[in-house]
Order: sequence, then C-alpha cells, then structure tokens
Amino acid sequence: MFALLLELTQHVGRHAAGVRAGRWAASRDFCYLETPLLELAGLTFGVIGPGRIGSAAARIAEAFGMRVLTAGRAEGRAGLERVLRAADVVSLHCPLTADTRHLINATTLEWMKPGAFLLNTSRGPLIDEAALAAALHAGRIAGAGLDVLSVEPPPANHPLFGAPNCLITPH
Repeated sequence: MFALLLELTQHVGRHAAGVRAGRWAASRDFCYLETPLLELAGLTFGVIGPGRIGSAAARIAEAFGMRVLTAGRAEGRAGLERVLRAADVVSLHCPLTADTRHLINATTLEWMKPGAFLLNTSRGPLIDEAALAAALHAGRIAGAGLDVLSVEPPPANHPLFGAPNCLITPH
C-alpha cells in the first residue's frame, strides 16, 4: 500500500528511469528531479476500516509524519463522509459486505479533495471502478493505487487501465 502511495507522490519509477537514461548524470545539480514531489509529512491519512490492518497502516502513516483520521462501522456514513472530505490520502481496509460494496462511488468520490489519493489493498468491489475511472479522467481526485480489482484477473478492457494517475498491481 505505501509502495503505491510513494510511487504516486514521489514518482520513484519515473526518477529511476531518468537516472538510467542519463538525465541525472547530465544534471548540473546533485538533486535531480523529474517532477515535483509531494511531501507526506503534514498530510492527512484517512483509514476506512480501522481494524488490525487499518490500524497498522495508521501507525506507518504517523511514522511518515501524517495526521490520521479513521472511520469504522460504528460511525456509519457520517464518519465516512468526515474522513473522505478531510483526507489527502484515503486507504480502504474494509471487509466486503452488502453495506461496503461500492462504498466508494460517484457520490463518495465527490466528497474527496481534488488533490486526494485513493488506496485500496483490501477488496476490489469496495470501489465502483467505472466511477473511479470517470473521477480520474475528470481530474476529480489526484490518483489511485490499487492492488485489488472487482474481477481478477481483470478483462483487457478494464475501465481503470486507461485512467490517468492510476497504479494497479496484481493482487
């Protein structure tokens, strides 16, 4: 999960490719940057589903200097909305139930900040993938990092494959 976040915010792969291509060697500065980096310290990390794994993710986020907010079953929709509206990074750690299927959908994506990132290493069907693809294409959120999808392996025409700033790793 944090590897996906670091790639989205620090562009590790892009920088490594630039080094291999000789752009750092050609740089006059010791600090070579392909793109601006987003510092995690000071950002708000939202955990949806603060169970054992979500709590562990929260501790890692705190080690990066992030402020942590959580929302669980007890807070219901109000807690979900509170976290989605405030978080710079939202990380899903929910079981898949009838209540959590498409928990992230067109409506809840609208609650997120335009600069926010969505991470899902929990269950693919927590996200309405067509709605996420539309939000990414519209620039409604900054990016998504997923290692689960609703169908695995995904079909070749999956809507998120062409979405900008969407990193998908195989479950």
